[in-house]
Amino acid sequence: MDPQNSDMNTEAKMLLNHAKNLRLHTGNLVNRSRLKKKCPGSPSEELQDCIQATLSDWFSSTKLPSKDFPDTLDCSISEGTDAITPEEREEVKVSVKLFLCESVQSSIREAVEMACQTLAVSQLDSVIIAPPRLLEGDNQTLAHLQPAWEELETLVRSQQIAAIGTSDLDKDLLEQLYNWAQVKPSSNQVNLASCCVMPPDLTAFAKEFDIQLLTHNDPKELMSAATFQEALQEGTQNLNIADWRLEWVLRYSIIVKSRGIIKSKGYLVSARKASP
Repeated sequence: MDPQNSDMNTEAKMLLNHAKNLRLHTGNLVNRSRLKKKCPGSPSEELQDCIQATLSDWFSSTKLPSKDFPDTLDCSISEGTDAITPEEREEVKVSVKLFLCESVQSSIREAVEMACQTLAVSQLDSVIIAPPRLLEGDNQTLAHLQPAWEELETLVRSQQIAAIGTSDLDKDLLEQLYNWAQVKPSSNQVNLASCCVMPPDLTAFAKEFDIQLLTHNDPKELMSAATFQEALQEGTQNLNIADWRLEWVLRYSIIVKSRGIIKSKGYLVSARKASP
């Protein structure tokens, strides 16, 4: 084995063994040539490739701290980071979809604050929430959505988010949420894999109450625990790291308003070490 790689593995293992939290930023995928060469077949494959590549690049360039080891590892690639300058802020729209892997409301605030800090903005233009996957046989209800929605409403009031939206709600549940919510949903994403044509009752309700219907191709579970472990193993050259849990994944897009093109796209990922 290359002695340099051996040292890198040792340092990476020491950092991972000490850390309790992992925060990962893939940087701007539009500019990352390493990932451009591959055409992922699905959002899940894209995310897996991103986690592997980011961890691999980070561990190959990181150095052990001279003092205390950090409790939180911030894994990001400096040349890939794409902060928005104040001069261009009015010209772009920052859209976010937040995939929650656990029902922890503080995750929403953490994810939004990390996105604002990473992109150097004070407010996200839109955030769509994808709640944790339900257990087999369970159906989504208003009670499932309410805690997360209340946290989003708080962030709208504090002006960290301008508009909030939902994902995969049918007409009845969207109507229940709309009637209950203080801050109304501005959009609802529909997965066209499960419904080739927009349901007429959903279309009519959305039109009446000015809710934008969008389409997406994300799976119900963006990344399983097993796939996340696989991505970590690949990215850290098969270190023994089987005790990490995915908390949330945030995907952002920075769109140039006048041209409708994506200037930047990336993922922020949060994981925690499982309690022994």
